[in-house]
Amino acid sequence: MVELRVLASEDDWPVWRQARLAALSEAPHAFRARLADWPHGGEDRWRARLTMSGAHNLVAVLDGDIVGVAAGMPGADGTYELRSVWVSPRVRGQGVGDLLTGAVEAWARRAGARALKLVVVPGNEAAVALYLRHGFVAPGERGELSGDGVSKERVMVKRWG
Repeated sequence: MVELRVLASEDDWPVWRQARLAALSEAPHAFRARLADWPHGGEDRWRARLTMSGAHNLVAVLDGDIVGVAAGMPGADGTYELRSVWVSPRVRGQGVGDLLTGAVEAWARRAGARALKLVVVPGNEAAVALYLRHGFVAPGERGELSGDGVSKERVMVKRWG
C-alpha cells in the first residue's frame, strides 16, 4: 500500500534529495529543472528547499521505496501552485499521481486557497490527462518557453472559490 509522507522539516532534506534526483533522472523531459542543476549547492540548498515559507512537500512510499513526489506552494491572490509531480514507472497507472495531486489540492483548500495552478511541459500528455481527471482546465494562458526555445508550457488551473 502506498503511503504519503509529508516532509515537514528541513531535516527531511535527504528524502527530498533522493526523490527529486530520482524524478529528474528518470523523467528529464517532464521538468523545467535539470538534473545538472540540483547536485550543486550541497546540503544547505536541499534544506532551503524544504524551508520555503508555506510549502507542502510530499513523497509517496511503497515497500520502503520512494515512488512519487509532489509539492504545493502558496501563491498570489489565493492561487496556490502544484509543482514537481513525478511517479516512478514502477507504479504508474496505479493511482499514485491521483493520490499526490489530491493531497496537494486538499492542503491548498485547508490553507484557504481559491485555486490551484500548475505548468506542464510540452509533450507530457500523461500529466495533462492526470490533471484533466482532477478537474484542471487550460485557460489558454501559456507559460515560459520550454527547453527547445519554441514550445510554450501549458498552464492549467482548478478553481473552487
